[in-house]
Amino acid sequence: MRQQLDVIVIGAGFAGLRALHTFRGMGLETLVLEADSDIGGVWNFNRYPGARCDVESYDYSYRFSPELEQEWRWSERYATQPEILRYIHHVADRFDLRRDIKLNTRMECARYHEASASWLVEAADGRSWRAARLVLAVGQLSTPKRTTYPGQGTFSGQVIYSANWPRETVDFTGKRVAIIGTGSSGVQMTPVIADQAKHLTVFQRTANFSIPAANAPVSDAEDAAVKAGYRKRREQARNSPSGLGFVPSARSALEVPEEERRETLEAAWNRLGFGFALAYKDILLDERSNEIASEFIRGKIAEKVRDPVIREKLTPRGFPFGTRRPSVDSGYFEAFNRPNVTLVDIAETPIVEITDDGIRTSVEDHAFDIIIYATGFDAFTGSLLAPKIVGRGGLTLEEKWKAGPVTYLGIGVHGFPSMFIIVGPGSPSLLSNVLLSSEEQIDWLAQLFDHAKADGIVEIEATEKAEREWVQHVNERAKETLYLKTPSYYTGAEMPGKPQVFMPYSGGVRHYRRILERTAAEGYEGFVMHRAEHASLG
Repeated sequence: MRQQLDVIVIGAGFAGLRALHTFRGMGLETLVLEADSDIGGVWNFNRYPGARCDVESYDYSYRFSPELEQEWRWSERYATQPEILRYIHHVADRFDLRRDIKLNTRMECARYHEASASWLVEAADGRSWRAARLVLAVGQLSTPKRTTYPGQGTFSGQVIYSANWPRETVDFTGKRVAIIGTGSSGVQMTPVIADQAKHLTVFQRTANFSIPAANAPVSDAEDAAVKAGYRKRREQARNSPSGLGFVPSARSALEVPEEERRETLEAAWNRLGFGFALAYKDILLDERSNEIASEFIRGKIAEKVRDPVIREKLTPRGFPFGTRRPSVDSGYFEAFNRPNVTLVDIAETPIVEITDDGIRTSVEDHAFDIIIYATGFDAFTGSLLAPKIVGRGGLTLEEKWKAGPVTYLGIGVHGFPSMFIIVGPGSPSLLSNVLLSSEEQIDWLAQLFDHAKADGIVEIEATEKAEREWVQHVNERAKETLYLKTPSYYTGAEMPGKPQVFMPYSGGVRHYRRILERTAAEGYEGFVMHRAEHASLG
């Protein structure tokens, strides 16, 4: 007999676990389906050397339990992947979440059944479940891009994708290693692998801005201070543009004396990591302010890289800082001073093919024992469109989003009743501390579900008008920024043939939360809600 549930959540990463804990605590029968053999989402898969969060550990953690906040002891300012995964497992065990998670269960199809106002979710192995609501917590960076280099199947050595790193330890000792890609994964793993490999060759298409992680052990005194003021810190993050645990400057980079500006940027460089982009309020809004920050970073790169030719190749130019998500590194630029590290600029000398023993560029053959593809993700929509999701009238989500993703508040989609997306396109998502944004949306959904239960609502659907106006608002806010000046995964440029539209909401965490609160206060304006007697139930 098919199990009937209140909520099915797809994905057992940070968002999926939080949704399970919250909805189950409301008395809703909730089940999480996870495709992998373990929980953790992106932190389960991205096990590459050097993998580390770019948000401070104390902020990249759950806020729902003060007891959890006090008992967990972070060891570093910016936690590594193993420590984050240990935290996720601790949370799952502490709150007894595993009993409502089905591992090795990939959702292949979800169909909305109008007569019963419910979703039928089918797994790849033939099992199925029915639920009143479907919550997609699949992540924004969880579907790796496929590589299509000619001859890539002929390579006789080891091939590794950074986004699906082997569970067993990879030994680079005495090996010739290639890394293709210099986004966050490539930047983080380069200095670690360079320290182990016989020789490392990094293939770069576009030089990337990167800020030092400024990582350090967390002292007992620092841990005690954070925990004593955790409530204030959480509220500060919630009321910030980015969801980070510091107050950004309210001044323009253009309105302060040069010496003071340099001191501010120096302090941000040595402490804020990803938050460097908020050292002044207009770095991501004004080209002149952005160029001040960009030139500061270029100067820092120049100090780190000795060889003038390599230095120039590693120096990002031609796009504003922060319009591609900046990386956070621990010794990336310095690694190119090592005699066993080579940089290949594939914008100048493209990869022609993968050969039996390595990589052939337009000018040279390189021999390798290991090739690592750090080539990124089909961001924002890749994991949402991977399964077949069928809404009202047989409309698929892929058809609905043919010209690009459209949502209301980044949460609801017209034509797909009672389906909700966590940190989806049209929400702050990857322009924010994603964990904080996830918790904000889940708590808001919990209120919505309570409201629906109290009023006997069985069907909740975003209106076409609300969806259209929200997409327009997202685009208007994006035009106020510099993001549209650079092709990136924010604009859908990371995948050939992907619609070129701006994906996240750039209005900030604080402003977005206020919109959510206002929507709820106004009776969930923009959603149509039907009781059982009006939902054509069979």
